Amino acid sequence: MTGRVLILVENLPVPLDRRVWQEACALRDAGLEVTVICPKMKGYTQAEEILDGIRIYRHWIAGEGRGIAGFVAEYASALWGELICSFKARRNGGNFDIIHLCNPPDLLFLVALPHKIFFRSRILFDVHDLWPEMFEAKFNKRGLFYRAIRLAEACTLKLSSAVIATNESVRSIILDRSKKPPDKVTVVRTAPNALDTGAPENPGLRKNRPFLVGYIGVMGDADGVGYLLEAAAHIVHSLGRSDIHFLLMGSGPEHAALCQRRDELDLQDFVDMPGRVSNEFLFSALQTMDLGVACDPINAYNDHCTMNKTLEYMAFGKPQVMFGTVEGKVSAGDAAVYVMENDARSLGEAIVQLLESPADRKRMGDIGRKRLEEELGWDRSTKALHAVYRDILHRTP
Repeated sequence: MTGRVLILVENLPVPLDRRVWQEACALRDAGLEVTVICPKMKGYTQAEEILDGIRIYRHWIAGEGRGIAGFVAEYASALWGELICSFKARRNGGNFDIIHLCNPPDLLFLVALPHKIFFRSRILFDVHDLWPEMFEAKFNKRGLFYRAIRLAEACTLKLSSAVIATNESVRSIILDRSKKPPDKVTVVRTAPNALDTGAPENPGLRKNRPFLVGYIGVMGDADGVGYLLEAAAHIVHSLGRSDIHFLLMGSGPEHAALCQRRDELDLQDFVDMPGRVSNEFLFSALQTMDLGVACDPINAYNDHCTMNKTLEYMAFGKPQVMFGTVEGKVSAGDAAVYVMENDARSLGEAIVQLLESPADRKRMGDIGRKRLEEELGWDRSTKALHAVYRDILHRTP
C-alpha cells in the first residue's frame, strides 16, 4: 500500500498507548507513511520526533480534571493542540489520504473536518470506547452534555468512510447507531504484541509473602480500583490473611485519593501502589504475580470494553479474578473466575479461593495463554486493519 496517514489520539501519548502504536507500526510495515498527533504527558514531552520511522507531533493538554469543568478544559485544549499540529504536519509533508481518529473523545472529527473538506482526506473512525457510555459511567448522569456527546458521535460516524471497533459488542452498537453497511464496520481487536513474556521474576515484589496479587491499568473513576482495595481489606482484616501481598500498578486522576484510601484501610504493609512503572518492572511483575485482578465494575460502559489488563495477564499465563463484564468474559473465557456483582467482599473471597487452588491457577493460566496465541493475537488484528485500509484507499475520495 502507498499513501499518507495521520493518526489522532487524545488520551495517551505514543508509544505509551500500545494499541495506537501497534496500529501505527502495522501501517508503516504495510508501506504507508504514518504520522501521529498525541498529547504531551506521562514522560513523553518532546514536541516532535521520528521514532521507528513514524513522525510524532505532541501538544500541550490540560490535565485530566474531576467534574465537568475539567472534562471541558481537557478536550478544548486537546482539540486546539491537535488542529495546530495537523496543519503543521500537512505543511511539512503534504495532504493526508486517511485521517485515523482514535476516540475518546468523539470530537476529533472537528480536527479532521477541514482536511476532508479542502483536501479530500478520508476519515477512519477507530472506536476504542463508547464515549456516551463512558461519560455516563464517569458522571452517573445524562443531561445536556450527554446529548452533545451523542451528537458528536453521530457526526463522526456520518463523516467516516469506515469504522473499526475493538470487539463485537462495540461493532453491534455502532451498526445500530450509524446504519452503516456491515462491511464498513470491522472488528480490529486490541491484543498485546511483543511483550517480554520471558522476563525474570522479581521475588522481592512479594515482600516475603507466599502470594502476590497484581493489578495493572488506569486508576480513574470507572476502573474499580476502590473495589480491589476494599477486597484487600476484607482479606487482611476480616479473613485474617497475612500471606498475600498486593501490587497495584498504574496512574490516573484517582491515584492519590486511592493511596489515601489504602492508608485509611490500614493496608500500607500489604498494598504497594508505585504508580506508572517501566516496561521492565511491569513484565517482571507479571511474571512474578500469582494472579491478576480486573476490577472494572459491571456497567453499560465496561460491558463493551476489551481491557488490556485482561489480555496482558493471559499473555503471561496468569489466571485472573474479574467482575463479569460482557466483553471481559468474551476475552478471558475459561481463564478467569467471574464475580457477577459489584461487591468487594465477593471479589476478595474469589481471590482467596483461587489462590488456594494451584491446580486451577495453572489450568486457567494455560488456557489464557493458548487462547491469546491461537484466537486473539495481534497478527489477526493486523490483517483486519490492512484490509480496511486497502478498501478505503481504493475508493474514489
